[in-house]
Amino acid sequence: MGTTHANESTVSLAARFQAAAAEDDAAAVQEMLAQGVDIETRDANGRSALLLATHHNAINVARVLIDAGANVNAMDNITDSPFLYAGAEGRLEILRMTLAHGADLSSVNRYGGTALIPAAHHGHVETVRVLLKTEIDIDHVNNLGWTALLEAIILGDGGPTYIEIVRLLIEAGADINIADENNVTPLAHATSRNYTEIVDMLLTASENKQD
Repeated sequence: MGTTHANESTVSLAARFQAAAAEDDAAAVQEMLAQGVDIETRDANGRSALLLATHHNAINVARVLIDAGANVNAMDNITDSPFLYAGAEGRLEILRMTLAHGADLSSVNRYGGTALIPAAHHGHVETVRVLLKTEIDIDHVNNLGWTALLEAIILGDGGPTYIEIVRLLIEAGADINIADENNVTPLAHATSRNYTEIVDMLLTASENKQD
């Protein structure tokens, strides 16, 4: 009977811990850490408290958890991690914290993409800027056969946000000649979509490379 109660108590503490993380209740999270809750306890979807905090952009809790040693690369059942999710969804402050605490730049999501690729796809300019200051592979190709540059063009709308992302990628040295699985280049994709400013940037980059 005592063991059953102990197990129930442990489960209850873990559930409250995860709920507090999602609600950005830093005081409650600190209290439960002091009580000995497993910082890496997972929910039914394999999400750690830090990943739940990242989902909800719970910055205060994320800081407490990371300072307490939470794994910024711990993946859930669909291979999201706090680092990868922060990058993909533009959780900029949490992303910076993960980068300062051992983020695995080579880790990939369920689509085989690094954090940079969905950041470019989702139009998170500042996130792209931050990631480009790291050693992340700018030319990594995901399972769809796309680089960050290709994804920004194919899945973007050609507007100011994506123009800026393409500019950042080009300035950071992205290979503008890596084509998709059908051998369609970034320039061809941009041209077919009438993304004039992106076309001009790619042509200029190509000319500069030849010089």
